[in-house]
Amino acid sequence: MSTERAGESAGVSPEGDAEKPASMVEEFVAEGLVGTSIERCIEWVDTDAAGHQHNSAIMRFVEAAEARLFRELGLNSYFAIAPRVRHEVDFRSKLYFGQMTSTAIRVDRLGSSSMTFSFRVWGHPHEGRGQVLAAEGKLVTACVPVGAASSAPWPQEIVEPLRR
Repeated sequence: MSTERAGESAGVSPEGDAEKPASMVEEFVAEGLVGTSIERCIEWVDTDAAGHQHNSAIMRFVEAAEARLFRELGLNSYFAIAPRVRHEVDFRSKLYFGQMTSTAIRVDRLGSSSMTFSFRVWGHPHEGRGQVLAAEGKLVTACVPVGAASSAPWPQEIVEPLRR
């Protein structure tokens, strides 16, 4: 799909030189069925008493990227029928107030009634620190139609754009 902004972020090579985030984000997104990315700044509200990002900031960024993906696909009906049934996050590095981040999400698997995503959040170089992979993980949603108590197959209007 797309990236919101290209800039410095992504990972660090063995020599410690920062790689271009756009290429790392695009490479990550391209490994899935569909995907996208966003950039966000770590705001004061995103930090905790230890001075770095609160764990909830990562999932907010991931959900913002997920929302962008489905809006780009024109699939606004997804939001009302796709509760999270599982998520896991591996926190790799700290992010700090004022630091820019890149968050990428991709659909790895589309099942009959569930969808599995992978995501990564990179911190851009900031105040003498190099760019880092801050977090990565997986997220699973299930199709639960409005008013239903259990899962059901994804509607074709959602399946077709994801399989293109």
